[in-house]
Formats: sequence, structure tokens, C-alpha cells
Amino acid sequence: MENPSRSQLKHILMDAKTIAVVGLSDKPERGSYQIAKAMQQAGYKIIPVNPHITASLGEKSYSSVAEVDEEIDIVNVFRRPEYLEGLAQQVIKQNIPVFWAQQGIQNEAAYQVLTSHNIVTVMDLCIKVTHATLIGK
Repeated sequence: MENPSRSQLKHILMDAKTIAVVGLSDKPERGSYQIAKAMQQAGYKIIPVNPHITASLGEKSYSSVAEVDEEIDIVNVFRRPEYLEGLAQQVIKQNIPVFWAQQGIQNEAAYQVLTSHNIVTVMDLCIKVTHATLIGK
């Protein structure tokens, strides 16, 4: 697995407007909430994807990526690696251009499927840290 270059990552983050966050919690102490909130404060529209909550960060939550009825630029994933293959299939069907698995999360099979469908795939990298490093606050 190879992540896009720093230059490519910067372009992805500069071009994106909407981030669907799979596994986003509604609990402020959780990492997914803190990272998504930081991205929201950086100007991105956040779409929570979590069947166990109704809303987070002031946005309606969806049970799956397939249920989201608006354009998504990045799917940011906070789920265990074994869930990535199924999620990859949803991302391909929805024609979402970027799949971003948070730091500590990677799955080789999902990576192969996504990249074979020309989905830009980032794994084992924190979107918030990358944004802060490449674009700034």
C-alpha cells in the first residue's frame, strides 16, 4: 500500500468540500468527534455516518454511505480494518473519489479493490494532522 504524495494530499484537501465521516461519534471525548470537529472548523461540511446516532456536530447522521443523498468528496473512516472491504464497495457504488482511513487503520484487500476502481486511497494517516501539516489551521 502506498499513500498519495504530500502534494497530492494537499490538492485533495484543498479541493474537497464535503467529508463523510464513517464511525463518527456524538461523544465529544472521542477521537472521531474531535478530528471531525477540527475539520468542520477548517471549513469542511461534515456528514456523520453511524447507524447508532441521530446526529453529531449539528449534522444529521446516516446509517451508511449509500444513504447519503449529497455529493461526498472524501470518506474518512473510523472503523476497524475488517470493515473496510464492505465500506470500499459502498464507496465504489457511490462514486466517491477519495477513501481515507484514519491512523492505525489499513486493509490490503480494500486498498486493492479501491485503487483498481481509481479511487484515491489513503490509509493509516490522520486527516486532521495531514491538514494541519500541509494547509495549516
